[in-house]
Amino acid sequence: MKTTSSAPTPSRGPVDHEVRDQVVAAATEHFSRYGYEKTTVSDLAKAIGFSKAYIYKFFESKQAIGEMICAQCIAEIEGSVAASLADAASPPDKIRRLFKAFTEASLRLLFQDRKLYEIAASAATEQWAVVAAYDQRVQQLLRDVLQEGRASGDFERKTPLDETVMAIYLALRPCFNPLMLQHSLHLAEEAPAHLSSLVLRSLSP
Repeated sequence: MKTTSSAPTPSRGPVDHEVRDQVVAAATEHFSRYGYEKTTVSDLAKAIGFSKAYIYKFFESKQAIGEMICAQCIAEIEGSVAASLADAASPPDKIRRLFKAFTEASLRLLFQDRKLYEIAASAATEQWAVVAAYDQRVQQLLRDVLQEGRASGDFERKTPLDETVMAIYLALRPCFNPLMLQHSLHLAEEAPAHLSSLVLRSLSP
């Protein structure tokens, strides 16, 4: 039975970013070729040319390596979303762009390699710490956009903010959660526009 981490898994051993990055890069290549679930730390050690004990100086488990790879993917997705929002004309425009950018970036990074998708799927299924933190940041981003829209008069202000944030987060979640997105790939092109339009109608003052 697999255990779920409740906090980010720390790296062990000396703070040697070069070696740690080398392990992550090699692990990413190995996972993409053989799959995350089928790969062991021993397999990685052989592929990289390190001993298993040496890898454990930097990462306490295979999941710790997976979390680092997952964090890199998430950072790219968030970077794409931030770039999309940078020149948005208004809070309603930001809502539309959020749905579109999360969907497009998630499809590009999580589904371009089906074996690397396994890492994202494991992370979402077991609620790794990196995924829980990602969810919190998405909710905070929504909160910021909603508060901006309420201040500008674009969005209604009667519904409690926390309730509104959670409702929109749940509507947005299929656009970036790999377990949900995989079941609607055929709708990925049109879904963001439909969902954001529905959300914006509900936010109308």
